[in-house]
Amino acid sequence: MLFSAIVWDPSKGIDLGFFMIRYYSMMYLVAFVLGWYIMRKFFKNENISEEKLDPLFIYAVLGTLIGARLGHVFFYQTELLWEDPLSVVLPFSFKNGFEFTGFQGLASHGAAIGIITAMYFYSKKHLKKNILFILDRIVIPVAIGGVFIRIGNFINSEIIGKPTNSDYGVIFKQLGETFPRHPAQLYEAGCYIIVFIILWFTYWKTDKKEKTGFIFGLFLVMLWTVRLLIEVVKEAQVVGRDAWALNTGQLLSIPFILLGLYFILRPKKNDSY
Repeated sequence: MLFSAIVWDPSKGIDLGFFMIRYYSMMYLVAFVLGWYIMRKFFKNENISEEKLDPLFIYAVLGTLIGARLGHVFFYQTELLWEDPLSVVLPFSFKNGFEFTGFQGLASHGAAIGIITAMYFYSKKHLKKNILFILDRIVIPVAIGGVFIRIGNFINSEIIGKPTNSDYGVIFKQLGETFPRHPAQLYEAGCYIIVFIILWFTYWKTDKKEKTGFIFGLFLVMLWTVRLLIEVVKEAQVVGRDAWALNTGQLLSIPFILLGLYFILRPKKNDSY
């Protein structure tokens, strides 16, 4: 036996008795705080006032969470719109009585749309620069933030991989299973580390940040190609879609990859206001 399966059965968080601090929520907090420090470094390097960081943080948090939640509902759980509409915008379920559930469904494709939308309004109101300027920079902390989100998914035993049909893999005990699956969340997290390193190197060691939109395009191509490939070993997140040639995550990734290629390959031009 070359590999031995790992039995994964962590707690969901730190139980304080009256309240539980969930590790998944902590991963989001780490991602946002780390992102703030990375953007602070970029702003300092480019002589942009730190006063513009606070509104950036607020726009990024709201854009990410609202976009991720709405993305999940529209792409994966549309029935909530008519079965339990208040749960779309509130961390409660009213379907079978009143229950605090937290926001259990967050989609990365929705988060991407939310961040892009938020950065448009932030750039227009606070930065007074083309939206691509901020997108070229914010995608770098987004990439490393994705690492922590996928670790959070792993802790929650969600977005699971397919059975390995071997001794290799992870047995998600909380799902009541006794067979190993691909730790797809960790595959994705590892790839996002590589994406972050490449983007970080591109910003600091090359002149590509002078070509507006290039780093943003590079991010789109790399991150969503990772998603496109890793989805092969993931279980379909919606019942009935497992028979599709490409699952929902893969179909949604293709437009982002094409958009990224456009920004990478387009001629350099002046995009300033």
